[in-house]
Amino acid sequence: FTSIYSAIQLTLDDGSVTIVEVQQLLGDNKVRAVSMRSTDGLKRGVEAIDLGAPISVPVGAPTLGRIFNVIGEPVDEQGDVDSSETLPIHRDSPAFTELETKPSIFETGIKVVDLLAPYRRGGKIGLFGGAGVGKTVLIMELINNIAKAHGGVSVFGGVGERTREGNDLYEEMKESGVINKDNLSASKVALVYGQMNEPPGARMRVGLTALTMAEYFRDVNKQDVLLFIDNIFRFTQAGSEVSALLGRMPSAVGYQPTLATEMGALQERITSTTQGSITSIQAVYVPADDLTDPAPATTFAHLDATTVLSRNLAAKGIYPAVDPLDSTSTMLQPGIVSEIHYEMAETVKETLQRYKELQDIIAILGIDELSEEDRLTVARARKVERFLSQPFFVAEIFTGSPGKYVS
Repeated sequence: FTSIYSAIQLTLDDGSVTIVEVQQLLGDNKVRAVSMRSTDGLKRGVEAIDLGAPISVPVGAPTLGRIFNVIGEPVDEQGDVDSSETLPIHRDSPAFTELETKPSIFETGIKVVDLLAPYRRGGKIGLFGGAGVGKTVLIMELINNIAKAHGGVSVFGGVGERTREGNDLYEEMKESGVINKDNLSASKVALVYGQMNEPPGARMRVGLTALTMAEYFRDVNKQDVLLFIDNIFRFTQAGSEVSALLGRMPSAVGYQPTLATEMGALQERITSTTQGSITSIQAVYVPADDLTDPAPATTFAHLDATTVLSRNLAAKGIYPAVDPLDSTSTMLQPGIVSEIHYEMAETVKETLQRYKELQDIIAILGIDELSEEDRLTVARARKVERFLSQPFFVAEIFTGSPGKYVS
């Protein structure tokens, strides 16, 4: 009989098909399954066919420039997708022998990131930032840069966020050329959406669908891949809903008891192998700004770097509005980036930190009341702040200034 994570196809009276995933085997040929789409119209007695394998999704070049749902169906009204090659969404993470052991830097071409909080090739980066501080533009620039500088591709997983935002991102990608609407195969990204309106089963699995597409580009095409997950918190949130539906005993703060296991199963598949790499950038929503909440706390254990976007910098018109003091990286070590890079980054941070301390005094007394040395520090820090901004390729159509890739 069927096994855990097998897909079952249900055909409703109106001819529509629903895919459900087996979660528990109850004995007597009964299973408890979680649906991948709305359960409207579902009733006892509908035909159920065991597909004998986990949910499988199309992979490879035909996925570029397209939008998929959790079960790998195109939802962008651009016709069918060539699905001659598919992969199951549940797979083992790479074996120890396949992993790349030497840490190396993933160059983004964005100077504030590469200088102060560099990304690890095959690492995981947390992206923090409220609404309107330039998260989407940063994501699009990274997609553009990995394609141009690394010959890589990107996969974007929209997990449990607003459908409108997913649509806006798609339209902006077409405008900026990240998706080539005249020749889809020349696009640089595949999109997988399971947004807020979807049932928890779909939001819990859509991250795995995106990851599976990324793994194909890494393992078969031997490329460097960027995997975006927006938002990783919604993955945990959906897991908590499913856990409650399956009747599992809740653990801390009402989260699922399997929180760390589920997160690990997703994150451990994102890595560098000797063939290629998946570098993942994950937007992290922190519920009620509580960093000790089990969901963000479990996520942090997996991250190699964080990029924090600051509203203050955005208000000054400095883009990308990456906060140089709040953003961190485990890669900023003399042995990895080089002695001179490390010392330079530390000096920049010291100057900016001193400027931050002086800001209150400047606001109350004015800059003229500062000592000569402090005034020099302020002038330096302001220059550094401006230096760390740069024009983006994807923003060229809005700003008129050509983009720069800084290596």
